[in-house]
This record gives sequence, structure tokens and C-alpha cells, in this order.
Amino acid sequence: MKRVITYGTFDLLHYGHINLLRRARALGDYLIVALSTDEFNRVEKNKMCYFSYEERKLLLESIRYVDLVIPEENWDQKRSDVHLYHVDTFVMGDDWEGKFDFLKEEGCEVVYLPRTPEISSTQIKNDLGNRE
Repeated sequence: MKRVITYGTFDLLHYGHINLLRRARALGDYLIVALSTDEFNRVEKNKMCYFSYEERKLLLESIRYVDLVIPEENWDQKRSDVHLYHVDTFVMGDDWEGKFDFLKEEGCEVVYLPRTPEISSTQIKNDLGNRE
């Protein structure tokens, strides 16, 4: 079984997220999503989520491409997750290009997928904030 892992906040879930998850799952047989916790988002990423970790986890678990959701609690857990979950392929959006190439040293393929260009959570938040 080929295992794939990806990471993210997945707040305000949209079709760009679904595209990423669908393409990530197509790279293997089992997709693990490491979902950023509320504390990690607040303290390390300096962002507040609209939905709580548990709500975002529930949404992700309902997507047919996702087999397992685990918490992402810090930047450094990727290396240990690759070993703990026997991951074959690490997937991120191409805006992170090159940032996780160190995982190749762990025997893991690293793939950066193009993002869906016309949609982003940031853009949705900005658009909603500009409505009168």
C-alpha cells in the first residue's frame, strides 16, 4: 500500500482544497491529512481559524479521498510523521516548492502540486470582508 501525506489548515473548505486532496490521493492508496491544530495556527502561523480543529477535522473526514486525519502540532513533526505512518509520498501545494525537500533523505518522495489558481481561503476571507 502506498501512503501519501499532506498538511494544512483547511479552514473555509473549498473546491481548491478538494482538488488538492483528490490529486494527492491519486498518488497512492491511502491519504493522511495532518491538520493544523488551533494552537499551532494561533501561536506559530499567527492566524485564527473560523472553524475549530474538531469542526475542520469532521469536514475532512467526510471527504472520500481522505483516509486518516491527524493533528499537526508543530513545524518539525513532518520527519517523524513520515516514519510513524510509513509514508511513501509527501504532498504540498507548489507555493511551498523546495521547502520540504529534506524529506527525500528519509526515503520519501516529495511532490509539490499546483494550486487551483482562482481560489484561496485568504481570497474568500478578503472578499467576504469587503461586502457591505
